[in-house]
Amino acid sequence: MQVLADWFRRYFSDPQLVSLAVFLLVGFAVVLTMGEMLGPVLASIVIAYLLEGLVSFLERHGWRRFPSVAVVYSLFIVFVGLVLFGIMPLVSRQVTDLVQQFPRMISVGQKALMELPQHYPDIVSPQQIQAVISTIHAEIASFGQQVLSWSLASVVDIITLLVYIILVPLLVFFFLKDRDLILDWFKRYLPKHRRIAGTVWRDVDRQMSNYVRGKFWEILIVWAVSFTTFYAFGLNYAMLLGMLVGLSVIVPYVGASVVTLPVLLIAWFQWGWTSQFAWLGGTYLLIQALDGNVLVPLLFSEVVDLHPVAIIVAILVFGGLWGFWGVFFAIPLATLVQAVISVWPHHESPPAQGQ
Repeated sequence: MQVLADWFRRYFSDPQLVSLAVFLLVGFAVVLTMGEMLGPVLASIVIAYLLEGLVSFLERHGWRRFPSVAVVYSLFIVFVGLVLFGIMPLVSRQVTDLVQQFPRMISVGQKALMELPQHYPDIVSPQQIQAVISTIHAEIASFGQQVLSWSLASVVDIITLLVYIILVPLLVFFFLKDRDLILDWFKRYLPKHRRIAGTVWRDVDRQMSNYVRGKFWEILIVWAVSFTTFYAFGLNYAMLLGMLVGLSVIVPYVGASVVTLPVLLIAWFQWGWTSQFAWLGGTYLLIQALDGNVLVPLLFSEVVDLHPVAIIVAILVFGGLWGFWGVFFAIPLATLVQAVISVWPHHESPPAQGQ
């Protein structure tokens, strides 16, 4: 018991640290238990946080708060309208067309697989190819059942989407307009002595604002460049594939690798082993290289000091807890954990004998 008491006094003797720990635990508990119910609110907070950068930019150039909010909010509504009524119908049509083309693509792929033992008899046997084809058919059947279940739940999804479309823009407007009022209300319930919490928040806010806003622009730029490239080459489903490539940057290291497969497969089904396929593959790899080596350093002014293993673990943990938003905020949340650990008291080893 004495060991536990000494450990508690060492790490929880500061009231500020106790307040920070309680605040973080309550925040995580609220998101875990009520995250689905508070989905529109959480999404609105994220969007308002993204737009706050533009509002602050206008305020720094002499604009008042309300006109700045009005202009930024109007641009946000125009962007949402463009996505909902311009891009999403096109993506939906391309998804429908792609699903309809699945049988033909499977037939072409199966034919190509059956020819492999003739060209490479020492490497691939007909039995191996047959096993691969059986596995593919089983996966397709499972995917078909999932699509059917999604279609049965489509009514609920449509209602949820309508709720988001109505509530989120409204909440975003009030979060922007009444930001100071909302923050002052929260501060009334926080401890007076919160120097450590303030230090953690400033560090996390700097990293989060840099990451979230930079990641948003990275998605848009990679999406636009990929769509333009695919459209210029005449690749089928250019908008759908461009959107997938843009969204793939959310998951570092893994996203680009995963989305490469459908891009190259659709290009191969369309052109086969031709120069057109090679040129598209090379251009796509160039886009990925420019994204990682040019665009990311330009957008992210401050490097997130996290090891790649820590980033992957954070994506797995927070993605498993909160789905898409957990994946999107995995790195900022990992930064929060790192910031808390850095301000927490550490056990100092006793000096060695003779020193």
